[in-house]
Amino acid sequence: MSVFTQKVVPADPDVRMVAAERLTFFADAVIAIAITLLALELPMPAGTTNAELLHSVAEHRGEYIAFVISFVVIGAHWDGHHRVFRYVTSLGGRLSRLSMYWLLMQVVTPFATKVLTGDGAFQVRFGFYAAVQAAAGLLFLLMVREIRRNHLYRLGTPPGMFTNAIVRTGVLAGAFLVSIPMSFFTAYSYLCWIAMPVVTAIVMRILRRRAASITTGTGSLPRTQKSSPTTP
Repeated sequence: MSVFTQKVVPADPDVRMVAAERLTFFADAVIAIAITLLALELPMPAGTTNAELLHSVAEHRGEYIAFVISFVVIGAHWDGHHRVFRYVTSLGGRLSRLSMYWLLMQVVTPFATKVLTGDGAFQVRFGFYAAVQAAAGLLFLLMVREIRRNHLYRLGTPPGMFTNAIVRTGVLAGAFLVSIPMSFFTAYSYLCWIAMPVVTAIVMRILRRRAASITTGTGSLPRTQKSSPTTP
């Protein structure tokens, strides 16, 4: 055996947990930077009178609306990440690599917002922004898949946590994907983005009702079996 051959020792559970926490803290920091960059791109309204100032605000309303949209979208991405990664105790598979790609989409969002508010070429600008957000959503779904497949979550994780994350992120990514072809037919394709919370609430309600009906059916099964006559 070569003197340079070294036996690989599995990482200590505490070491794996620290690695997962460091990745989570790093993601939080990147999200904070992305939101900061987003705010730095806001135009300053100009004017020496109230009328001039309000007129300047009205002229830049597109940038302000785009800022609010991007702030909400980045917040939705972070919320989904927070809901899942508070239960992650170790890293494995492609989770670290996918996380870096996902964070790249968050950092690109301020630039995509700037592109979105430009003049002309609406379809290309709109499609680029929507593609960035859809890519972020799809990457996060792959991250959730890696966490589940490699059992990187702690014991006692709520059973419905992964389902909720998949539904919320799936609706988000789906809305942005659908809005891309719609932008070639109407300038109101952004309504797909506005509909995301409504669609998410409807899907979550359907899933809760289905889970409740299954639980009720399972709970009533022993009583049915108990009341059935015993076959001699």
